Parts: sequence; structure tokens; C-alpha cells
Amino acid sequence: MPSARTASAKRIPAVGPLSHRATSLRDVAELSGVSDATASRVLRNSRNVGVELRQRVIAAAAKLNYQPNPHARALASSRDTSVGVVVHDVSDPYFSEIVRGALEAAEKSGRMLFICNTYRDAERELAYIRHFRAQRVDALLLAGSGEGEVGERIAKEILEFKRGGGRAALMGHYQATGDAVMSDNVDGGRQMANHLVDLGHRRIGVIAGPAGLTASRLAGFRDQLAKLGVDLNDEQIREGDFTRDGGRAATSDLLDSVVGLTAIFALNDVMAIGALTILRERKLRVPRDVSVAGFDDIPVAEDLQPPLTTIRVPMAEMGRLAVTVALGPPGGSTQLGRLPTALVVRESTGAAKGTPVRSAPARRRPATRQRPGKSA
Repeated sequence: MPSARTASAKRIPAVGPLSHRATSLRDVAELSGVSDATASRVLRNSRNVGVELRQRVIAAAAKLNYQPNPHARALASSRDTSVGVVVHDVSDPYFSEIVRGALEAAEKSGRMLFICNTYRDAERELAYIRHFRAQRVDALLLAGSGEGEVGERIAKEILEFKRGGGRAALMGHYQATGDAVMSDNVDGGRQMANHLVDLGHRRIGVIAGPAGLTASRLAGFRDQLAKLGVDLNDEQIREGDFTRDGGRAATSDLLDSVVGLTAIFALNDVMAIGALTILRERKLRVPRDVSVAGFDDIPVAEDLQPPLTTIRVPMAEMGRLAVTVALGPPGGSTQLGRLPTALVVRESTGAAKGTPVRSAPARRRPATRQRPGKSA
């Protein structure tokens, strides 16, 4: 008569189409004739298990089509192995490029990314951060703007997440302190000021984003204009949404209220597309009548008519670096990754009418953007 242990090892649990429950770790242990702890060590690829036992457990798991329970695994290890990503809107080319880079880095590290859109709703952003904290994700990537009263609550949630052993990388205007990845927006603004003044522009309109969200870009542009002896008055600046329609509305307002504009600088490329649209509707030629420039160098910028002069922000690299920073060991020193920006001159900017063009040293044009899916 077989022993109780042998009988238990030979019992095959019902896991076929008629089964009403998922295969458990205990099922695998019983079929392979080992303890639950031994089966768990094998399935976690621990080295402290003999070859014969390992083969039995792996064979049993394959026969039963066993899939580890990620929730149980997260509880056992105290943290999940996923990364929570909170962005304004992944359909925005700026954020989609950041997410693309983050996905590439997460895949290399064996992590899964879970992405949430806030649609620029701060309360929704706070809710997502709380959700990811409750799920005990390994790391958080936040690309938004935690400002105002809600921003204070967001900062507290991030602090509590970090106290619990998580890591967070911030890309945007947050009140929280900690690891951050950003582009050198101030220098990008300076580069564009130099370029437009080199072309003889003195009456320049600026399309900014919602209050404060493009402050560093505007500050670099305005400060460099002042150094070059060019005034930029508040009447020459319009705030709008980070959308094509926002760019259209702001451009229309500038053209109606500011006389003699020869150039428009939009502080993101999507708004610059709106500016190009309204100029075309008004029969104004770009760049002969009005030059247009943007900021970000989203993938479509070089395909516009005319191709858009802009400041290249390494968005995908920001996403990759943010994942690397966020998955670093906890408890280390705060990291700040600041990536350079670069002027990309295309056909949407040209010499201002009737103004002598300043001589300037030749500027190296950055290499052509590497499109996703194309080999170098």
C-alpha cells in the first residue's frame, strides 16, 4: 500500500477546462512530491535546489500550466516589480516620446510599465499616485506639474511612497524634492533668441503655455533677448493651452493686437502647428512674412510645410534616464539629470523683412532624429 506522501504526489488536480480555480503553487508541489517552499524556490529560480528536484517541479508546472500570481508575489517580496507612469496625455507627442524611452528602458530591466493619463487634472494625478502607492509598485515616473494646493498633497504622497521603500523620478514642476530628470530649457530659450536675432527679428511674439509651465523656456529666451538689446514686452506674450487650438487662438490674438510682428516663437511644437495654421488662413507666408519657431522637436516637426525650426529636447532619452534613476538603489543621494537641448534650423524661419541680418558663426545642425523602428 503506497504511503500518504506517495499518494499525495500522484494526485493530479483538476485544472482542465472544467476547473473553476486557477492552479496554485500547492498543486505544483503536490504533483512533484515536494514541499511548497521547495516548489517556490524552483519557480523563483533559486540555486539552492538539486537538479532532480528542479526538473520534477518544472515538469509539474508545465503540465499544470501554472502561472505565478503577481499579487501574491508582490506581497511576498513586499514590492511589485512594475513601474507606474503618470503623464498628462500620452497622445501628446512630447509625452509619447518620453513614454517610448521609458518603455525601452523598462523592458531591458525586466519591468512592466503601467501608464495613466491625467489630462492635466491635478486631482486625477493625485488619485493615480495614491493608487500606485497602494499597489506597491517598484517605482514611479511622474511627468506633469504638481503645483498649487493639490501639488502640496502630491508632494506628501511622493514622500510617503519613498519612505515605504519606493523610488520616484520627477519630470516637470513638482513641489516634491528628490530625483529629477529634465532638459536644459533655459539654454534652449537662449539658443532660439540668438537664432531669431541673427535673422534680424526685433518684433517677436511668444506663445507660452499655461501660467508657469513654460517659465524656464520663456526666461532663457527673454533674458538672452535683453542681452542682445531686444525688448520683449508682456503685450507680446500670450498664454494658451498646449494644443493646436491653443496655438491658433494665441496667434490670432497676437496678430490682432501687436503691430509689426516678424516672428512668432511657440514654446512647444504643437502650439507652433496651430500658429502655422492661422498664418496660412490669413494668407501670410512663412517665413517670408512671419517666421515661426517651436520647442521640443516632436517627430512630425520636420514633415510640416514648411519644416519647423525648433529646439530639440531629448524626450525619449529623458524617459530612459528616468527609469534608470527610479530603479536605482533606495537610500542613495538625490540625482538630477539635466539633458542638453539643441537648435534645429529648418525652413520656417528666415530673415526679417527690411532688417539687416547680424553676422553669426555657423551653428552645427544636430543629427537627424532616429525614428522608432528604423536602424541606424
